[in-house]
Amino acid sequence: QVELVESGGGLVQAGGSLTLSCAASGTIRYTSAMGWFRQAPGKQRELVATSTSGGRTNYADSVKGRFTISRDAAKNTVDLQMNSLKPEDTAVYYCNANLIDSRTSRYRELWGQGTLVTVSS
Repeated sequence: QVELVESGGGLVQAGGSLTLSCAASGTIRYTSAMGWFRQAPGKQRELVATSTSGGRTNYADSVKGRFTISRDAAKNTVDLQMNSLKPEDTAVYYCNANLIDSRTSRYRELWGQGTLVTVSS
């Protein structure tokens, strides 16, 4: 069994910082990419940032220069450092991973349970 466990959400004032962490555990052979998505009330889930095994990172335009994703491939963890937070960053943040499950040798896409980030004005 493979699962993603997130931590680090909470309430912060505008201009503040938070760090989200996610760890993948279980029968993992290889992780090709990990990242973060978010879903605000009444909106669709959207990409925030991703990091691939080749070292490439991709950010939503709305968070460029404020958020930084960092991934430890050996530990199957990914963090999202969020600075200069804005009220519009308020959302449930979901960790995402694309990996090969060693039980099946097949790619799987996994989602974490979500962690709420609330930015007050």
